Amino acid sequence: MELNNETQYQFLEGLLTGSRVKCSNIVNKLIENGISIIDIYENIIKQTMYTVGELWEYNKISVATEHLSSAICSAILNEHYFFIISKQKKDKKVLMACVENEHHEIGAKMISDIFEMNGWKSYFLGAKTPTFDLISFAKTISPDIIAISLSIYFHLPELEKLIKALRQEFSETPILVGGQAFRHGGKEILMNYKNIIYQPDLNSTDLFIKNL
Repeated sequence: MELNNETQYQFLEGLLTGSRVKCSNIVNKLIENGISIIDIYENIIKQTMYTVGELWEYNKISVATEHLSSAICSAILNEHYFFIISKQKKDKKVLMACVENEHHEIGAKMISDIFEMNGWKSYFLGAKTPTFDLISFAKTISPDIIAISLSIYFHLPELEKLIKALRQEFSETPILVGGQAFRHGGKEILMNYKNIIYQPDLNSTDLFIKNL
C-alpha cells in the first residue's frame, strides 16, 4: 500500500462508515511499507479529518458521523503510542492543549506525539480545557513550550484571549500555534504578540523541534 490519493479515499471511507478495523489496517500496512508515522499523520489522518470537518461544516454528514470519525482516529493514535515515543529522553517539557471551547483534539494529539518522538515530555490536556485551569497547571510544570491548537475559525477571539492570559504569566515562553482554523486566515493576529510561532503542518513542527 502506498501513500496516495486512493489510500486517503479508502481511509476516509472507513471513517465515514465507522470501520475502525479498515482504518487501522490501512495505517498498519503503510507502516509495514516503510511510511513514517509523521507522513501518515500529515497525509492520511490530518487530511482526511480536514475533509470530515468540511463535510460537517457544509451539513454533508451528521455530528454523530463526525464524532465517530474522531473516535476512530483517536483510537488509532493510541494503538501506536508506545511505538513512537523516543527512548532518548530530553529534559524538555511541552504543554499541549486546545482553545477553551474547542471540541476537536486530533491535531493537538498528533503534535503532542511528535514532541514525544523527539524525546520531550508532553503534557497533553486535550480539548475543552478552561483557560484558568490550563494556566494553573502550566505554573506547576513550567513548560519550555506551550502549544495551542485551533480548529474552528470562529474561535479565533478565544485564542487571542488565551494568548493574552498566557503572556501575563509566561512572558518569555514560546507559544506554538496551529490548526485547521488558519486555513481561513487569522495568522496576522499572531504577529501582535511576542514569541508566537505559527506552525502550518506536522513536518514543519518536527523540523522546528529538531532545530531547537
